[in-house]
Amino acid sequence: MAEIFTNIPVIPYEGAKSKNPLAFKFYNPDQIVLGKPMSEHLPFAMAWWHNLCAGGTDMFGRDTADKSFGQEKGTMAHAKAKVDAGFEFMQKLGIRYFCFHDVDLVPEAEDIKETNRRLDEITDYILEKMEGTDIKCLWGTANMFSNPRFMNGAGSTNSADVYCFAAAQIKKALELTVKLGGRGYVFWGGREGYETLLNTDMKFEQENIARLMKMAVAYGRSIGFTGDFYIEPKPKEPMKHQYDFDAATAIGFLRQYGLDKDFKMNIEANHATLAGHTFRHDLRVSAINGMLGSIDANQGDYLLGWDTDEFPFDVYEATMCMYEVLKAGGLTGGFNFDAKNRRPSYTVEDMFEAYILGMDTFALGLLKAAALIEDGRLDENIKVRYSSYSSGIGAKIVSGEATLEELAAYAENMGAPELPGSGRQERLEAIVNQLLFG
Repeated sequence: MAEIFTNIPVIPYEGAKSKNPLAFKFYNPDQIVLGKPMSEHLPFAMAWWHNLCAGGTDMFGRDTADKSFGQEKGTMAHAKAKVDAGFEFMQKLGIRYFCFHDVDLVPEAEDIKETNRRLDEITDYILEKMEGTDIKCLWGTANMFSNPRFMNGAGSTNSADVYCFAAAQIKKALELTVKLGGRGYVFWGGREGYETLLNTDMKFEQENIARLMKMAVAYGRSIGFTGDFYIEPKPKEPMKHQYDFDAATAIGFLRQYGLDKDFKMNIEANHATLAGHTFRHDLRVSAINGMLGSIDANQGDYLLGWDTDEFPFDVYEATMCMYEVLKAGGLTGGFNFDAKNRRPSYTVEDMFEAYILGMDTFALGLLKAAALIEDGRLDENIKVRYSSYSSGIGAKIVSGEATLEELAAYAENMGAPELPGSGRQERLEAIVNQLLFG
């Protein structure tokens, strides 16, 4: 097979002082960090849809980047060319995983049986390309938001026929995920929500979403899928209000409908900020509930009110992300670059340099997060801040032995309590700056 990216070499690690745009400055896969190689801390994945499909179209203009890879778009020849390009891309960057939607892989036909035949053909070809490499599938999913049939959602649709079509897509996407050895399966409810409550039965729609997820779990387990199912929260866009608003909302939904044993969160940075949170907030909420599964590694623009899916370059945010991941013991999934080049960055070199940027950003974030943990001052401050609960009446509160009457009597005998100890926020922020930039 002819080389596609002929002017791009295998990307080397050259260190922080390198000025080579096609080299890693911080991502050194073999470097040991907190006892294991950097590559194990950072299982990076290529997003099939953005990297191999998206050409820069926006609501005001058509594609700027050529993603035809020498073939006519909308054909199976083009689908196979994307496979060839994707595997060459991953091998040159040392990326070991990919993620996909069903209709990223092949052009969707009018007849779902023909679409499924095409999916069988292309995944056979992907399996051939996987042989002799260490490249694997991180997770799969079904696109149930682009086609006009899903204008009112998939699980939340008002049409039983559309609901059945969604079920058929999920069934096939699960089969493909198992076939390709995927570690997870994602539900992103892009249109699972509403535009107005005037025509919406919210309770019925949420119950129907839960029914669909339960059927998916049952079928997935029946065909040998042993990985995690994921919900990817997002508050809005394309719907005005989506039911998986943020991590806390999604976790509450899973517990309400008895899905929490099979599902974890796939947290996207840009989605968290759209919900009015920091990235690390949704990571922490997921982690403390035992549901931190996977990450869509990108960032948004704080000056824009929509999902910009930029490649991550903010080392401070990446450090805080990796701090949460390390504290949680790592991920069951990985770091999928659900990110796209900016529209004016349309060359092949831009594709590679964007991934180098993202991988270096998270590598540097990992190194700095490890330094924060090894330094220990953040942990010590938290220990001191809550020390009143380690003995005396505080210990009785934590153990569950105290009663309301006992606490009230304690307060009456105590008089006015002293002010709580200082939170030392500015001191802690200075420590973070010292370890990041000192």
